[in-house]
Amino acid sequence: MPEPVVSVRDAYIYQGNKCVIEDLSFDLAPAEFVYLIGKTGSGKTSLLRALYADLDLQKGQAFAAGYPVHQIKRKEIPSLRRKIGIIFQDFELFRDRNIEENLFFVMKATGWNNKIKMEQRVEYLLGQVGLDGIQRKMPHQLSGGEQQRVAIARALINEPVLLIADEPTGNLDPIVANEILDLFIKIG
Repeated sequence: MPEPVVSVRDAYIYQGNKCVIEDLSFDLAPAEFVYLIGKTGSGKTSLLRALYADLDLQKGQAFAAGYPVHQIKRKEIPSLRRKIGIIFQDFELFRDRNIEENLFFVMKATGWNNKIKMEQRVEYLLGQVGLDGIQRKMPHQLSGGEQQRVAIARALINEPVLLIADEPTGNLDPIVANEILDLFIKIG
C-alpha cells in the first residue's frame, strides 16, 4: 500500500480562539479524488489552510506531501507549497498582468529561471486546461470558467503531489462547474 499523501491524526483546528474541527483523523492515498462537504463555517477552508501551513495546527498531527505540517518551520513552508497545488475559489489572478505574466510570477517565485522552459510549460499547461493561445490576454478578458482554468494551470506548474481546490466551482454557473469537475478528473 502506498504511503498517504495526506495523513491527519487527532487534529484540532482553530480559527482564532474558536475550535472549528475537533479530533479529525484521515488518510488520502496518491491519486485519490476526495470531496469535502459541509455547512458554511464548518471548517472546510480551515482544514485546507492547515494542510498547506497557512493556519497553525494547534493540536494533533498532519503530514502533507511528505512534510510534518504540525511542526513545520517557517522556512520550510515554501518547499511544502511547491509540492501542493492550491486552487482558490476566487481565482486570485493579478488583474494588472496578462495570463503568461500571472503564471510566470508563480514560476519565478518557485525557482524557475529559464524563460524558454517557462514559456513551454505555460503553453503546455494552458493546452491541458483547454486554453491554447491565451497567454497575452488579461484576466478581465476571460470568463469566470476560463479564469478558473488558468488557476488550475497555475496550481499544476510544479507538478504537485497534492492538489487542493477550495470551492473551485463556487463562483461558476452549473454548466461551467461541470466542465471544471470533468477537467479535474481528466488531470487526476
